[in-house]
Amino acid sequence: MTAPSLPALRLRVLDFGDLPRPLPGRSLAEVDPEIEEAVRSIIDEVRQGGDDALRRVTERFDGVTIGELRVSDGEIDAAYEVVDADFLPALREAIDAVRTFHLAQTTIQEPLEVRPGVEAWRVWRPVRRVGLYVPGGRARYPSTMVMLGVPAQAAGCVERVLVSPPGPDGAIPSETLVAAREVGITEVYRVGGAQAIGALAYGTESIGPVDKIFGPGNAYVTSAKLEVFPRVAIDLPAGPSELLIIADESVDPAWVAADMLANAEHGPDSPVILISTSAALLEAVEIEMRRQLASLPRAEIAATALAGAGWAVVAPDLDEACCLADEFAPEHLELMVADPDALLGRIHNAGSVFLGPCSPNAAGDYATGTNHVLPTGGSAKAFGALSVADFGRYMEVQRLSSDGMAKLGSVVAVLARAEGLEGHARAAEARLGAPESDGRGQVE
Repeated sequence: MTAPSLPALRLRVLDFGDLPRPLPGRSLAEVDPEIEEAVRSIIDEVRQGGDDALRRVTERFDGVTIGELRVSDGEIDAAYEVVDADFLPALREAIDAVRTFHLAQTTIQEPLEVRPGVEAWRVWRPVRRVGLYVPGGRARYPSTMVMLGVPAQAAGCVERVLVSPPGPDGAIPSETLVAAREVGITEVYRVGGAQAIGALAYGTESIGPVDKIFGPGNAYVTSAKLEVFPRVAIDLPAGPSELLIIADESVDPAWVAADMLANAEHGPDSPVILISTSAALLEAVEIEMRRQLASLPRAEIAATALAGAGWAVVAPDLDEACCLADEFAPEHLELMVADPDALLGRIHNAGSVFLGPCSPNAAGDYATGTNHVLPTGGSAKAFGALSVADFGRYMEVQRLSSDGMAKLGSVVAVLARAEGLEGHARAAEARLGAPESDGRGQVE
């Protein structure tokens, strides 16, 4: 239902020269102290109370009573019977695209001879047990299940654990359960929020602790991930969804408005920013947003996001627009201009970039193959999109033959003594003059 205040919605247009510095809300370190305190209390309760605490906290904050925490195979089987007929084919198409993109990241590195007789290379080792957080409750995000499950599977993680908030009926949405089965999830638990993060970090009677936690969430989930780190590793700071659009007069304002509303409907705290070289475009986009809001099912949520976390600015030129976008470092960046490729080289800080008016960020959310778990809150200046690499790590390996060590021995000894580490120097020199070996234990 359209909220009564929606017709009065206006874009908050800021003057380019008067933008506050630093830009507000661009650090995930700016966590509300009350949220931090609440999250810490929830995690402590879970550490001490285990499964019973998970049930108490879920009932207290979500208003949902849950019995068995783990979702059975039978429940997942039943989920296949209730999803729409066109859902499974579309889901599998999206999974195939995401799998194709992510499998290309799993290249094997061959040994590199850095010097004669000296080989060095890296070997891949997946994180064994990973916890995957998929938002839920009153919403459904099977796409996030795909974005987490596919790279975990491609990486070779043995145990892939899903936690997701139950809906009012105490169940995880059927679409999410079907997606979990399709991407090979090994354990599924109906619990969300900070309490789920605490369970993944410390374990309960039902949920074993994991080695690394992945997935986006609200401010409480993000704060909880930061709270349990470094006891358990986390993927990246992924808070409320963000969109920044750079647009010129060549673009259809209806498309710009549609993309802004698409991001705003994620939640009332989802930033939506429009930078344009055309004041006339901003006015046209505002008119279009009001028109499209009237029929949008999540209109009230979108309007709240635009009113509280949305703004627009007229930039003097596209160079200045790119500089401002880089400063903001958005999760999603759309370059809706006549020549988007010309701008791409000027962009350095963004989670995912969409080139041209026919490339909405909604496509990346589902089916282009790229990952939609992305850095937010300005962290795109240091973090990239979730990838297979996040689900494991490389061990570095080296092998030296006696000839290779003979060539490097004096180098090692000189540098070691420069640092005052005589033992290191002697360890290197002990190999000098040894019988020739290929480094595999075979004396030549």
